[in-house]
Amino acid sequence: MTTAPRSTDPVLLSVVIPARDEEGCIAATVEHLHVELRLRAIPHEIVVVDDGSRDRTWSILQSLRERIPEICPVQNLGQHGFGRAVIHGLKNARGDAVVIFMADASDDARDVVVYWEKLREGWDCVFGSRFIKGGGTIDYPWVKLRFNRLFNFFIRVLFRLSLNDTTNAFKAYRRHVIDGCRPLIAPHFNLTVELPLKAIVRGYSWTVVPITWRNRRTGEAKLKIKEMGSRYFFIVMYVWLEKYFSRGDYRRRGDMNSVS
Repeated sequence: MTTAPRSTDPVLLSVVIPARDEEGCIAATVEHLHVELRLRAIPHEIVVVDDGSRDRTWSILQSLRERIPEICPVQNLGQHGFGRAVIHGLKNARGDAVVIFMADASDDARDVVVYWEKLREGWDCVFGSRFIKGGGTIDYPWVKLRFNRLFNFFIRVLFRLSLNDTTNAFKAYRRHVIDGCRPLIAPHFNLTVELPLKAIVRGYSWTVVPITWRNRRTGEAKLKIKEMGSRYFFIVMYVWLEKYFSRGDYRRRGDMNSVS
């Protein structure tokens, strides 16, 4: 990780939640998140992106909006995909700090508070890890867990990183990091590695905190390993080529330390 620079404290947190066919859990996810942030007096908005749902997800979001003014439901009317939905949410977010949060309640809302506090310490990015001391997983499918650990090990070796959970979508960024990592090109779950790797390669400061992940209790998992393997590999190599052949053209200028 890099050393946290002095920086202006963020004043509004945008939580971006991509959602597709999540009628069984989206209300509880938004409500629990809102309550946690409200109790901690964190100024926030919750941007939920309906990514072409065929169930009642959109109507539930409209109902939630009537009693939770902080929720900002939007529809992705273009091509669908996890990455496209997140990018659409980032375009609609107003906050100077952003957290990407899963609709299936697999992430812990209390960890969002930790992310916010770390960003206010001056970090550009906060990455959660389920595989460091204090972190954990509950009901992680064995096959996906094996794939996760192997691919994260590959990323660590390739980029010489201490971060061991790059593939985890649940991360936090300051707004200028999002803008500085454009263009974002990953249309699917491979955005979860494109964004943090670009942030690291382009010289933004980052830190890692332990988080807890729980497997979804309702609905169907959207990540399909067979479909995503080549897409993950493409994005990782795309950013690796930038790291070694761009000659620092995209690196943030200033007094940032090198990534260890």
